[in-house]
Amino acid sequence: MIERFYDKLLQEHIANYNQMLFLSGPRQVGKTTLSKLIVKGLNHYLYLNWDLIEDREVILSGPSFVAKKIFSDVAFGKKPVIIFDEIHKYSNWKGYIKGFYDTYRDKFSVIVTGSAKLDVYQQGGDSLMGRYFYYRVHPLSVSELCNLEDSLTLNGCLKRPKRIEPESWKALLEFGGFPDPFINKDPAFYNRWQLLRHRQLFKEDLRDISRVYEVSQMEVLAKILDSQIGQITNYSKLASKVRVSDKTIRNWIEVLRSLYFCFMIKPWTKNITRSLLKEPKIFLWDWSAIDDQGMRVENFVASHLLKAVHYWTDAGLGKFALHFVRDLEKREVDFLLTRDDKPWMLIEVKSSYRESLSKNLLYFNEVLQPEHCFQLAYNLEYQDIDVFTLKTPHIVSMQTFLSQLV
Repeated sequence: MIERFYDKLLQEHIANYNQMLFLSGPRQVGKTTLSKLIVKGLNHYLYLNWDLIEDREVILSGPSFVAKKIFSDVAFGKKPVIIFDEIHKYSNWKGYIKGFYDTYRDKFSVIVTGSAKLDVYQQGGDSLMGRYFYYRVHPLSVSELCNLEDSLTLNGCLKRPKRIEPESWKALLEFGGFPDPFINKDPAFYNRWQLLRHRQLFKEDLRDISRVYEVSQMEVLAKILDSQIGQITNYSKLASKVRVSDKTIRNWIEVLRSLYFCFMIKPWTKNITRSLLKEPKIFLWDWSAIDDQGMRVENFVASHLLKAVHYWTDAGLGKFALHFVRDLEKREVDFLLTRDDKPWMLIEVKSSYRESLSKNLLYFNEVLQPEHCFQLAYNLEYQDIDVFTLKTPHIVSMQTFLSQLV
C-alpha cells in the first residue's frame, strides 16, 4: 500500500474541526482506504457502505438506530467516527446526513465518501452549507511518489525538488495514477482493470445517478473525447458525430464530469485583449487511457496541476484555479494557474526539449505578468534546482517541476 499525503490533512480535520468531512473522487482512487486509515487505532468507529445490502438496511433504519451501534469514547476523550461510504446513491442522502449531523454533531465525527461529485445531487433536502468541508482525492502524482515526507514550504504550497525513480516516472505515465494498476505495473492486469472500470462507470454508476438511457451513444462520446484532449470543445461537432442534440451533449458531458471521467479547463479572460470567451478544454482523470503520446503528456500535466489547485484550495491555503489562455489571434498557452483570482503561474507543455521558449508563452508572460513562467520539457532529465527561484521565463524539466507540487 502506498502512503498518501492526504492522510495528515484528513487526520487534522478530524482532530480540529466539528464539520463533516466530505471525501470525493473517482472510483478506485483510494477514498475508502483513506477513510479507514483516518480511524485506524480508534476503538470506536462504524463503517457503513451503501453498496452493501446489510449496511444499507442499517442506514435506512434511521439515524437513531445508527447512533445506537456506536457510543462515545469517554475514557479517551475522543469522538467515535462514522463513515458513510457511497451514501450519495441514496435519493434522500442530503436530508439524512443533515438530520444525523444536526442531532449528533457533538457525539460523533462524520465522514462521507462518494465516487461522484457530492454537489451534483440537488434533489430534495435542505442545504448542507456550513456543515462540512470538502476534500477531493486525486490519483497518484510525481510528488506523492518521491516527495511525500517534505512539507509544503515554498510560497506556502510548494515543495523542494526531488528526483523520482526512472521506473516510477515511466510507470506513472504508462499505467496512470490509480493505485492498483500503478502498483502492479502489469499490462495484463492493467487491461482487465480498465475493462472493469469502464463497465462500472457506464453500466453501474451512470444508472445510479442519471436518467441517461442511451449508454452506447454515451460510450461513443467518451471515446471521441479520448482523441480530442487539449482541444477547444465544439459541442455542435460532437452532437453531429454522436447524433444527438447540442443540449444533450452538454448534459452528457456534465454527467461524465460528475462521475470523474473527465474535467474541464476554462479560458482565462481577464487582462487579455480580445480573449477567447467561448468553450473549455476537456481532459481525462485517467491519462493512461489516451493513445496519442503528446496528448497524454499534456493531460498528465493537466491532472497534476488540477490536483495541486484542488489540494491547496481544500487545505485552506487560498483560492486556486486552473485555466488556459487563448485570444482571437489564436495565440495560446496551455495552462495558467491563478491564486486568489490573480495570474500566478504560466505553463507551456512540450513533449520534447526545444532550445527556444514559445513565442506565445513570452507574449502572455508580458501581458499577464505572472509570478512564474515555465516551458516544461517531458524528455529533459531531472534538474536539481528549485525552479520557483527562477525570476524569468525558463525551460525546465517536467520531472523537476512536478516534484515540487503535491
